Amino acid sequence: MSSISIHSNNYKLIFMKNTVQLLTGFGAALILLSSCGGSQNQGGAMAAGAPQPPQSYPVFKISLHDATLNNEYPATLQGQQNIEIRPKVDGYVDKIYIDEGSVVKKGQLLFKLSAPQYAQDVNTATAAIASAEADVSAAQLQVNKTRPLVEKDIISHYELESAEYTLKARKATLAQAKASLANAKTNLGYTVITSPVDGVVGAIPYKLGSLITGSTAQPLTTVSNIGKVYAYFALNEKQLLDFSRTVKGKTMNEKLANTPPVSLVLPDGSTYAEKGKVETISGLINTETGSASYRAAFPNPVGLIRSGGSATIQIPQTVKDAVLIPQKAAYELQGKHFVYVVDGKGAVKNTEVSVMDLTTGQYYVVTEGLKAGDTIVTDGAGSLKDGMVIKPEVQENAVVYKDLK
Repeated sequence: MSSISIHSNNYKLIFMKNTVQLLTGFGAALILLSSCGGSQNQGGAMAAGAPQPPQSYPVFKISLHDATLNNEYPATLQGQQNIEIRPKVDGYVDKIYIDEGSVVKKGQLLFKLSAPQYAQDVNTATAAIASAEADVSAAQLQVNKTRPLVEKDIISHYELESAEYTLKARKATLAQAKASLANAKTNLGYTVITSPVDGVVGAIPYKLGSLITGSTAQPLTTVSNIGKVYAYFALNEKQLLDFSRTVKGKTMNEKLANTPPVSLVLPDGSTYAEKGKVETISGLINTETGSASYRAAFPNPVGLIRSGGSATIQIPQTVKDAVLIPQKAAYELQGKHFVYVVDGKGAVKNTEVSVMDLTTGQYYVVTEGLKAGDTIVTDGAGSLKDGMVIKPEVQENAVVYKDLK
């Protein structure tokens, strides 16, 4: 019994010793793992806090260029003459000799009205003339008969004077009858309507049989002389002042003479083949719109432009040695334009610039804020902040200004 008990106690001691060794090894392993994990976390934190390399952005160095700017203004088109064809007498439309859109010549027959009363007036006036001529002849005979008798003192001089007065009255009646005939023929002639000018026929609202009077609201048609077409457009007061300052000349007529030929952009976006010339400027500024009216004339040899159309006037303006930047290099904030200027260390600075109201294609003309030799960010300004350091990727000017005209 004693030996068994001793053996049992030894077994317990051995078991407890092994258990302690196992726990001790496990704890050491935990300490080792913890130490390794902490080292890894510390390394990760150091990696995250390390400075990132600068991001690349395209930049270019500003150089001076000549450019042509186009001032664009909406315009309305009118023919050289737009004449409403209206009847001078009342009648029914008897014949229509032209169609809408026809090209007509001066004096060409357009309409004929049926107005029999004017033909009757001619007949009546003709008969009145015949009657008046007979009365004149009779009065002349009476004068011829009376004069010898007076000379022989057979009858008094009073009889001769009375006969002469009667002759004058008959001649006046004859003259009145002739005037009535001329008036009747004129009215009859108004029933035949011809074109007063060369041009193109507009709409014809009245058809055969329509009753037409001198007070009818719509004209029979409109004939537009479009050999030359006028484009009317307006400039506000600021633009008018700019025009006066930039165009050479002491007087307005001299400035108009020095204004370069203008272009006309049609509604489909195409440019009209013929160049125009600004001819007149209104002497008054419209108080309602604050603008002055201009008129430019364009030749229209093939009749491509029609009255009543719309287009856009382009007036060129040349600038010399201007600072031009791509529009994508600038951004707008509260009505102001900004760019990012890059210094020698790659740091960017937010810089406000002043640009002309006019643009030349895809470029701004900078009047203040930049100079030749400055380096600016070409694209990507939206992701930049003031003072940020970038890696500049310099673009050649030939690439930046490739679209410059």
